[in-house]
Amino acid sequence: MAKTSWINRNERKRKTVQKFAALRAELKAKGDYIGLSQLPRDASPTRVVNRCQVSGRRRAYLRRFKISRITFRELASQGLIPGVTKASW
Repeated sequence: MAKTSWINRNERKRKTVQKFAALRAELKAKGDYIGLSQLPRDASPTRVVNRCQVSGRRRAYLRRFKISRITFRELASQGLIPGVTKASW
C-alpha cells in the first residue's frame, strides 16, 4: 500500500490540472509559452501519475482495469474480475 501522503498529493495534482485546463488550452492555442511557464507546475497533466485504485501503487499500472498487476492477479485468481480467466494451453 502506498503512503497516503503520495496518494493525496496525486489527487491534489488532479484537481490543479482540472482547474487550469481551460486556461492552459487557451494559452497553448495562442502560443503564449511565457504565460504557460507562469502557471503552477502541477497544472501540467504530465505531472499526474496513474495509481492503482486498490493499493495506490504507481508502477505496473494496467490502464484498462485501473489497478496494478499485483492487485490484478489477486483479483483475477479470486474470480472477481468478470471475463478474465487464467490462460492454459
